[in-house]
Amino acid sequence: MSTRHATIRTKKAGLKLSIMAAEGATHVAYLRKHLLAAWPLIENAPAELSVALVGDGRMSQLHETFLKVKGPTDVLTFELDHDADGHCTGGEVIVCVPEARRRAEELKIDVADELLLYALHGLLHLSGFDDRTPSDYRAMHSKEDEILKQLGVGTLFHRPRAVIKKSRKRS
Repeated sequence: MSTRHATIRTKKAGLKLSIMAAEGATHVAYLRKHLLAAWPLIENAPAELSVALVGDGRMSQLHETFLKVKGPTDVLTFELDHDADGHCTGGEVIVCVPEARRRAEELKIDVADELLLYALHGLLHLSGFDDRTPSDYRAMHSKEDEILKQLGVGTLFHRPRAVIKKSRKRS
């Protein structure tokens, strides 16, 4: 089975968005649509965002290189540019597609929604959110769910574990 690569670059409503998919190319349009809609809902969101959808191998390399942890993780976030006040103006979010597939299968949810959750999580990190303390963790994940509800996706992080979502048509 060959890997499909997809790259979409969009500049809309003040956000310059680029999405590259070494894996999960079928989800690029869905992510683009929802990230563009989420961006104006986030205070201090960067004006430039790059999202890379990668496999376990690449994510494991990045995870070990930058965090000294072996194996893949769900999402990594990198601040690339800052303004004079130190606010992030551009960044990259790396999302592990196989990790999202595993988690989505475990939870019986749509993989595209799990990918969106990871990408949004990274965007929130670039916007100044953190999840290292219990209170910051709760605030960040509540913000994710608040935005996802506004987008019509619904609660993903604090979802009831027994609920099985039906697939939605991707646009």
